[in-house]
Amino acid sequence: MSSPYSNHFDIASEVTYLTTPGSGLLSRETKAWRMKRDQDFFDSNSTLREQQGATLDACRETLGKFFNCPSQNVFLSSCFSFAFNTLLAGLPKQSKVLLLDNDYPSVNFPTIISGFKHQFVTMDEQLEANLLDAIATSKPDVLILSIVQYISGLKIDLSFIQELKHQHPELLIVGDGTQFLGTDLFDFTNAGFDAVLSSGYKWLMAGFGNGFVLLSDRLKAILYADVQKNYSFLNNQWMNKSVVQLCFEPGHLDTLSHGTLQQSLLQLEQWGFSDTVSYTQNLLADARAELSDRKLLLDSIVNRRPQSNIFNIQINPDYYQTLLDEGIKCFPRGSGIRVGFHLYNDRSDLEKLLYIIDTKVINHEI
Repeated sequence: MSSPYSNHFDIASEVTYLTTPGSGLLSRETKAWRMKRDQDFFDSNSTLREQQGATLDACRETLGKFFNCPSQNVFLSSCFSFAFNTLLAGLPKQSKVLLLDNDYPSVNFPTIISGFKHQFVTMDEQLEANLLDAIATSKPDVLILSIVQYISGLKIDLSFIQELKHQHPELLIVGDGTQFLGTDLFDFTNAGFDAVLSSGYKWLMAGFGNGFVLLSDRLKAILYADVQKNYSFLNNQWMNKSVVQLCFEPGHLDTLSHGTLQQSLLQLEQWGFSDTVSYTQNLLADARAELSDRKLLLDSIVNRRPQSNIFNIQINPDYYQTLLDEGIKCFPRGSGIRVGFHLYNDRSDLEKLLYIIDTKVINHEI
């Protein structure tokens, strides 16, 4: 079955693009919008510079609608890492934080060096049970984790997060959504998270230079609480902005980059986002079955649900160049080779990958 979306993307016939976990492709429509917008912006007669505020507001509105988050709780950023460091700086310094071992370095490293008292949870097929045990014993104030793990593709059970929030309403839950958002439906308001942060260049197919934060009302009130209490000392020209917005958006934001993010979301809406998810999940089920039959998946993935769009194929990373030579765009991660399937992929991409593995990897190793 060919992808109903692949004709919207420029993918060379000799390329099998399975490296969306590293960087997603932009559609032809999004690229055309960018080109025209850039040309118009540098026209001296253009009024686009004067429309910066309205352009960014429109992006926030689109993000809020797409992920069901009030637009006043949506904040823009150049990338996940900048936004996440800003969030950490606004948390109470006495907070006890729970992290996953071997989570994304841009999640764990800044949390650790910020000086928070922290503890790690083992990341395996029993992740949710491990989290419950750690929360019961250490009683953290904040749980921070990636919704989908960048190496293994392990995905936290989102229904577990909802139940966890129900059981521990005072626990702040912060999620890195960069390897998740764009792959599945997500209702932030009802998901149990207090914050989800993401860059747009992977599964949202929006290129570099854009990211965003979705906040709950509770966490929005907690962040930089002492500064919010003394807001009156700030310059009057900033009185139309909240402290939280000033912290997450301290300077000028690139309207081209964030406009690109908005255009990508609008296109997903036009296609019917739930339809793109259904299509991709069917492809993922096929890939999981084929890779599992060949015993090429990590135990932590084989023995659990749900499935993310990422697979870490357990073949020697030395075969990375072999796959590249055959036109398979992928990347060595951990103990294997990481691939990801998005809406522009189809069964022929999977079959090509499997053929190369069967003929040039598995048989060769035997």
